[in-house]
Amino acid sequence: MALRDRAEQWIAARLLRAPRALRHWPARRRPVEIDGYRLDPDIQFMCELFEASGRPPTEALPIPEARRQMRALSEIAAGPRVELPRVENHTFDGPAGALRARLYAPRARGELLPALTFYHGGGGVLGDLDTHDDLCRFLASVSGCAVVAIEYRLAPEHPFPAAVDDALAGFRWVVAHAERLGIDPERVAVGGDSMGGSLAAVVSHRARDEGGPRPAYQLLIYPSTNRGGSTRSRKLFAQGFFLTESLLAWFVDHYSGGTDPSHPHISPLLARDFRALPPAFVATVGFDPLRDEGHAYADRLREAGVSVQHHCHTSLVHGYVQMGGAVDAAQRAIADVGAALRRGLLG
Repeated sequence: MALRDRAEQWIAARLLRAPRALRHWPARRRPVEIDGYRLDPDIQFMCELFEASGRPPTEALPIPEARRQMRALSEIAAGPRVELPRVENHTFDGPAGALRARLYAPRARGELLPALTFYHGGGGVLGDLDTHDDLCRFLASVSGCAVVAIEYRLAPEHPFPAAVDDALAGFRWVVAHAERLGIDPERVAVGGDSMGGSLAAVVSHRARDEGGPRPAYQLLIYPSTNRGGSTRSRKLFAQGFFLTESLLAWFVDHYSGGTDPSHPHISPLLARDFRALPPAFVATVGFDPLRDEGHAYADRLREAGVSVQHHCHTSLVHGYVQMGGAVDAAQRAIADVGAALRRGLLG
C-alpha cells in the first residue's frame, strides 16, 4: 500500500472514532430523511467523509485496486476483534480446485455446535475471508454457534455460476466433515451479507432441488435477490449511500458473464417455487437500494409457508456489518443478527 493510502486510512480510522459530539455536530444541522426514515448520524458523517475524500468510485477502479480498497475500508470501520477459543483454517475441494474455509468456534471442543456456513458480500467481484473476519468472530461469539466462512471464486475471472457452485460445495463440505470440525451435522445453516445472502438463498433452493443435505436455517443480511430488477428503493437510493446504481450495474456486468440476470440462481426472488425451504431471518436496512427486493424475498418465503422473521434497521445503510467500530447502531444491529442465528439454531 502506498504511503499516501496508509496515511489516509490512518486519518479516516481516527476521524470515525472521534468523540460522538464531533461526529454528530454537522449531522445535527442537516439530518437526512428519505421515505420516512432518518439516516443514522454516524453514517451520515461517514458519507460526508467519503465524499470529501475525493476518492474515485469503486466501479472506476481496476479490479485489483477495487479489491484492495474494500479490504482497507473493512479495516477502517471494523468492530472490536473478538478472540475465540478456536479459529482454524481449512481447505476443501471445490468444483474447480481447492478453496479455503475458516472455522470460528465460540468454545473449545466438546459438545457438537450448531454452525453457520457463511458467504461474504462484495457483489461476486470483491471481498474475501479477511474482509469479513471480524464479523464472523463477532457472530460466533454472540450466537454461541460456530461460523464457517467459505471462499468462493470471484468474477470477472470466474463468472456465474462459479460462485454458486463453490457455495454449494462449501455447504456440503461442512456437513460431510461436521463432526471433525466439532459441528452438529443436523444444525448447519447458510447465510451471508449482500451477495453472500444471495448465495445462501440459492444454496437453499439447490439443496432442496438436487438432493443431499439441506440447510437447517437461512440468515440473509440485506440480500441481493433480483439483480436485474427495478424497485422504488433502487431509485430512491441510487446515489449517496455507498452502494450506488452504477456500482450495482458494474457488479452485475462482471458477475453474470453474459447470463441473463433473471436466471433464478442469480436472482433467487424470481424462482418459481419457495415451498419447503429452510426457516429464515431476513435483515434489511432503510437506506439501501436492495431494501425492497429483500422485503419481497421475505414475503415470498412467508407466502409459501416458510417460517420467516424479517427486521428492517431503518436508519442504516447497505454494508453496515462492516461498520461496527464506527457506528453504534450498526454494532447493535449485528448483535441482533447474531441473536437471530442463536434463536434459529439453538431455540
